[in-house]
Amino acid sequence: MGKGDKVFLFGASGHAKVVADIVERAGGTVTFIADDDPARAGQRLLGYEVIGGRAELPGRRGSAGLAIVAIGVNAARLSVAEWLADNGFAFASAVHPSAQVGREVRIGAGSVVMAAAVINSDTTLGMHCIVNTGASVDHDCVLGDGVHVAPGARLCGGVRVGKGALVGAGAVVVPGRRIGADAIIAAGAVVLADVPDGRSVAGNPARLIPLK
Repeated sequence: MGKGDKVFLFGASGHAKVVADIVERAGGTVTFIADDDPARAGQRLLGYEVIGGRAELPGRRGSAGLAIVAIGVNAARLSVAEWLADNGFAFASAVHPSAQVGREVRIGAGSVVMAAAVINSDTTLGMHCIVNTGASVDHDCVLGDGVHVAPGARLCGGVRVGKGALVGAGAVVVPGRRIGADAIIAAGAVVLADVPDGRSVAGNPARLIPLK
């Protein structure tokens, strides 16, 4: 996202408040916020108009600008992003001015990097990722689409994180580990081994949570 870009947010939530603040601080303009919940339509969030979601957006295309899906839940964020792409909307990425982003870092469209986050050299973020407040992603990491690295989480060098995975608040993943698609790393977990697709781990050291 560049200075002067117009951006609309999808999702009228507390997370959207943070994203709106980042857009403002990065020099962009929020045009409005969209949400599928009819109870939110007509309200205001941080002073911004909240409109209906997918039912109303096509009629606002001319004034909308680029999109950021401001939904913290990975599956929901990716679902809305897919609908927006299918309906001809393009995406902005947004980086808080206090974030530290190293050389040769690639940030996919729709991704957001929040205050005091650190992303070191030669790291790749897919589309619609969140690197949340105070999180760090070290060199040579690769994050798939829709990954959320929660506040204060730490990915050491060379970590690979699959599409839609969540690395919980304060969790640590040691160098070179592989986190599978849709995996969940619980808050505060210390991951010493690879995590399979769709599985959850917790604890120090992190262990698989049994499937029900």
